Amino acid sequence: MKTFEYTITDPVGIHARPAGLLVKEIKSHAGSAVTITKGEKSVNALKLMALMQMGIKQGETITVSVEGGDEAATAAAIEAFLKANL
Repeated sequence: MKTFEYTITDPVGIHARPAGLLVKEIKSHAGSAVTITKGEKSVNALKLMALMQMGIKQGETITVSVEGGDEAATAAAIEAFLKANL
């Protein structure tokens, strides 16, 4: 399992458009299970509505866990996406 933390910098946090793009990015890495955790709450990152319901705001830190497939490449791609979009 590959894990990293990221602090959200987008002023609106994780809202519909970037959440949808994040799900699309994760889907492009088939074979990897991605989980996003904020505090005690964790969701499958492919579940758009669950991701948005977490209410992740600017300045909050999330933990991204990647299992299966090419974990290192998937984690690097997701981290690059987050830095570019959130």
